[in-house]
Amino acid sequence: MFQDKISQNSSNRNAHEIDYKIFGEEMQFVEIELDPQEGVVAEAGTFMMMDDNIKMNTILGDGSNQDTGLLGKIFSAGKRILTGESLFMTVFTNDGFGKKQISFASPYPGKIIPIDLTEFGGKFICQKDAFLCAAKGVSIGIEFSKKLGRGLFGGEGFIMQKMEGDGLGFIHAGGTMAKKVLQPGEILKVDTGCIVGFTQDIAYDIEFVGGIKNTVFGGEGMFFASLRGPGTVYIQSLPFSRLAGRVLSMAPRSGSGTRGEGGVLGGLGDLLDGDNRF
Repeated sequence: MFQDKISQNSSNRNAHEIDYKIFGEEMQFVEIELDPQEGVVAEAGTFMMMDDNIKMNTILGDGSNQDTGLLGKIFSAGKRILTGESLFMTVFTNDGFGKKQISFASPYPGKIIPIDLTEFGGKFICQKDAFLCAAKGVSIGIEFSKKLGRGLFGGEGFIMQKMEGDGLGFIHAGGTMAKKVLQPGEILKVDTGCIVGFTQDIAYDIEFVGGIKNTVFGGEGMFFASLRGPGTVYIQSLPFSRLAGRVLSMAPRSGSGTRGEGGVLGGLGDLLDGDNRF
């Protein structure tokens, strides 16, 4: 059964009302049900499958500000380059009769999280590659960090993404997702790469780990994120950067076979099995 639409008077809404259903455990996808003329906007590379009579249209930006003129659209879309994303996004609209389904898949193992912007004051901030898709009418923009330290050492740089509006958006968290609701003044300290997103009232800063041994030998980096409530924070157990680093560390070296899994004995194992040649 599809999740109910957001309970709000549709005459006061800017974003389209959409129903959805999430499938899977480790490699999830979200199936969105569109009424006639309803649409959803998505990042390139997230599309999985769709019914007939759903029209696909590539546009500048997210399509939420169609009255700003060409220059306004180019400026709005151009800001997305700063997050490493494309100028263009894709809108999928139900041009047929009756309800139609379209699905979007997560890019790597983890969880898809529905974000109802009406529950978070119309704005949600997330890391640059967390956004998956959203109801047409939701604005997908960028959020600049106002603090130099956070921008230089925060892992996400000066820029994060933000969703604004009164509709549904979907973000992706790697591994297992943890949701933390912080009370006023309550502080949560997190690895910078493990942050998925947070509500607009969260105060986000970075802190130095401290201590020579912790910095040099701790293996957890020099900085961690400090998140102060009130607000809601989503944390991921497996950031893509960490997953990619592990995969690269196990990749075969040039001129050798597959690398052994034992960290200390891996090199010795290569010598014993004859892979290394002098």
